[in-house]
Amino acid sequence: MDETEKIRVGIVGFGTVGAGVVECLQNNGATIARRAGVRPVVQRIADLDITSDRGVTVPDDVLTTDVGQVLTGEDIDIVVELVGGTNVAKDCIMRALQHGKPVVTANKALLAEHGEEIFEAAEASSADVFYEASVGGGIPIIKAMREGLIANRFSEIVGILNGTCNYILTKMEKEGATFEEVLYAAQAAGYAEADPSVDVDGHDAAHKATILSSLAYGEWFGLDPVYVEGIRGLELEDLRNAANLGYRIKLLAIIKQHDNDVQMRVHPALINASSLVAHVNDVYNAVWIEGDTVGGTMYYGQGAGSRPTASAVTADIVDVALNFKLGSHGRIPAFRPHAGYARILPMEEVHSRYYLRLQVKNAPGVLARISTVLGEKQISIASLTQEEATHPSASLIILTHAAPEGNMQNALQALHQLDEVLQKPVMLRIEDLSADPQAN
Repeated sequence: MDETEKIRVGIVGFGTVGAGVVECLQNNGATIARRAGVRPVVQRIADLDITSDRGVTVPDDVLTTDVGQVLTGEDIDIVVELVGGTNVAKDCIMRALQHGKPVVTANKALLAEHGEEIFEAAEASSADVFYEASVGGGIPIIKAMREGLIANRFSEIVGILNGTCNYILTKMEKEGATFEEVLYAAQAAGYAEADPSVDVDGHDAAHKATILSSLAYGEWFGLDPVYVEGIRGLELEDLRNAANLGYRIKLLAIIKQHDNDVQMRVHPALINASSLVAHVNDVYNAVWIEGDTVGGTMYYGQGAGSRPTASAVTADIVDVALNFKLGSHGRIPAFRPHAGYARILPMEEVHSRYYLRLQVKNAPGVLARISTVLGEKQISIASLTQEEATHPSASLIILTHAAPEGNMQNALQALHQLDEVLQKPVMLRIEDLSADPQAN
């Protein structure tokens, strides 16, 4: 066998990411061979459309509309699934595993919903499943958690995991534009889908959160335990208020363990404007991880796009290729249960500080009524700011001390019923990152 062994790669799905993987292997294949002693080569690409220009050139005999040539072909060593979605993609992966072929995928939705079934099939077939590109695009966060941080217990994982939402929030702040205005511009620029609901309603970040939390705490959770709230309807006024108070608003995936209970949630939150995570802008992603041995570490990079995602997919291909060369299949299991928690903490038991904005009548006794309601619901006020009122109504900005989510939800209902409160109260959580270093 040659010192540099060629590994034959079959790709299912020749879209943006598929073309990026082909381009990466063509441009950097020689470099990979020198570094790793293996050279992945594209043997076959299956797609329903094999005539459109993808910006890369491949021989005609590499392209096929018959997915079986990739999934079961004897001349394919590794199957790369880049179809997207959960139905066809799942069928492709399961079929490949049943034929003993290792799989590389970037499909976060599929793994979030069906990861446990896929990993069981991988174990039964003694075939590898690698999925670095499923979280964080080009950021090697899966490899960091499975290998680099394997000696750690994780008390906190906080991530900006959706570039579309981060882009929208950044533009709202910088340009003073509304959510609707920035979303339209993001769609025109290709940063948001025609139907943006998966991104702006928090579901994409939730897919990624369940993958990270499952790796951290040893059970493939699925999506049910994840509390999800997106940025749709977030008002420019609240971003401005947050900035005046020394915060920035980000859509965060928050995974924490406290007293052996795990919480998993995705929602907008105020974070200290001087923190490192607060300085992550535009389409970039970041993940902050607190380990008991290593302390705090942060991972930053582009969370989507052809080349960043292709970088992660190609790295997985090389890992699988090395397993082939060295006969070490299963060296890093796709997922291994290890029972690292006691229970999932219900959202109503999660403690946070809170930001409240209330539009109220400009009349005597209003502040006393609001303070009474909050006190009755065991919500303690940390600070209160009122804009100088020249009209019959005034805007109150309240920051609270930490309290259970259930208490706050009860307080919001009670406040909304007051005659003095003229609009539905706005509530955002304030997230205090543990041991978060301050950015210069």
